[in-house]
Amino acid sequence: MISMRAVQKHFGRLHVLRDIDLQVPRGQVLIVVGPSGSGKSTLCRTINRLEPIDSGAIAIDGVDLPAEGKALAALRAEVGMVFQSFNLFAHMTILDNVMLAPIKVRGQARSTARARAVELLDRVGIGSQADKYPAQLSGGQQQRVAIARALAMNPKVMLFDEPTSALDPEMVNEVLDVMVELAQEGMTMVVVTHEMGFARRAGDRVLFMSDGQIVEDGDPESFFTTPRTARARDFLGKILSH
Repeated sequence: MISMRAVQKHFGRLHVLRDIDLQVPRGQVLIVVGPSGSGKSTLCRTINRLEPIDSGAIAIDGVDLPAEGKALAALRAEVGMVFQSFNLFAHMTILDNVMLAPIKVRGQARSTARARAVELLDRVGIGSQADKYPAQLSGGQQQRVAIARALAMNPKVMLFDEPTSALDPEMVNEVLDVMVELAQEGMTMVVVTHEMGFARRAGDRVLFMSDGQIVEDGDPESFFTTPRTARARDFLGKILSH
């Protein structure tokens, strides 16, 4: 479903992605972990070309990512993205936030988009908040709206870039629970996260990145119990001791 071949990315002199080769099959939940500055978020953002790459190739469902223009917009519509910050439109109700893209991008009838938005807000547990504005919701609720908004486009792939890192600790699980349900329903997901419990529970596969490279790639149980590299052992020692 996602294919990355020999992908390189620099920010000036900094080499943030080094020769990334990655295949993510349909329905797989890929968890990306690693220390800050290891390239995790950049990897996630190149998959829908929020960050352009210097060389290599990325394809979604067999289609190479176009450089720009309408073809890129069409492919982006197939890839849902949930960020650290919720990026909701403050002047629009929750319901209108979720309806906007299907109407504007997919050309859905307003009645169709509304019915789907109501269904998705119920699914993420905030149907009763539909007529409120983002500022009236907690951070956890706003992030669940952001997930519903991404799902409203019926994406083939969902990308999550540290979706819980801006949340208070008590709100983290309400977002992760929605993501676990998505995983169980077979959504193809790439999740950059520091939530190791979620990685173990919902992930099919863990990528450990360091210095722009994929250092380990395997199943969660093996990674957490018997990491193969000293870098991964060091990382887990620090993060699991908190």
